[in-house]
Amino acid sequence: MLQSLINVILPVFLVIGAGYASTRLGYFKEIHIDGLMKFTQGFAIPCLLFLAISHLDLSASFDPRLLASFYTAAGLCFTAGLFGARFIFGRDWEDCVAIGFCCLFSNSVLLGLPITERAYGPENLTGNYAIIAFHSPFCYGVGITVMEVIRNRGHGGPRMVKSILSAMFRNALILGIALGFVVNLSGVGVPAVVDEALGLVTRAALPGALFALGGVLVKYKPEGDLRTIAFVCAVSLMLHPGLVWLFGSTAGLPQDLFRSGVLNAAMAPGFNAYIFANMYGRAKRVAASSVLVGTAVSILTVWLWLTLLG
Repeated sequence: MLQSLINVILPVFLVIGAGYASTRLGYFKEIHIDGLMKFTQGFAIPCLLFLAISHLDLSASFDPRLLASFYTAAGLCFTAGLFGARFIFGRDWEDCVAIGFCCLFSNSVLLGLPITERAYGPENLTGNYAIIAFHSPFCYGVGITVMEVIRNRGHGGPRMVKSILSAMFRNALILGIALGFVVNLSGVGVPAVVDEALGLVTRAALPGALFALGGVLVKYKPEGDLRTIAFVCAVSLMLHPGLVWLFGSTAGLPQDLFRSGVLNAAMAPGFNAYIFANMYGRAKRVAASSVLVGTAVSILTVWLWLTLLG
């Protein structure tokens, strides 16, 4: 048990902590962290996802039982966040959608990938990539659709569809995934020299993104709305993986896909939760604080799920 904490989880969070500490102490400025985040989120990670999807054995990776287990659980957590914010905390409906999105969007790339890789090895990441391939389209599709329906009271048809599509296809991660599918399905191989160059870039993707995540978290302070933040963290860190465990066990998922599903669901709310809240100007403090607090608390909760997974 202790070994998984020391060998798997702490190295990941030490990189985040290094980014946080060096930014807090002024060694890195906000502009440096923003540049690093832009590089990793806008270029290096899309390259990583493109390379992974283009080489993925789609018939073996995209098990419908995994996707159904993970995304049914995610949808239920969005619903729990939406109605919990409304009927427990009395927030208005637009705030509720942003809070539901925090419960929906787990940090499957920056935390899920490195923790699963360290726990089970790079050969056991096929389930992660299958989940990631649909993660942003699904989450943004759900969040934007519900928000636009509420804002337009169901009367914004063409405008609503345009908002959904434009938000999703401005996202570099989605573009990287889409291009990976194009290459994979077309059977056109990536030239060896390009593959090598992409490999160099992708080696910097996750450590750079983790360091930048630590630097970004300096800007946010867990102040106010503490009960709501605790609710979001409980749904994200405990309910979501618990539901995936239940659905995956019932569906008879293979062990490697089952572990990928549960671990991805167990990750803290991703930075996209704040991006979504900021996009609509709703529940921004809850979103930012949930990312910060959830990331810190997940050191212990991920350890618990790793222990249960054996």
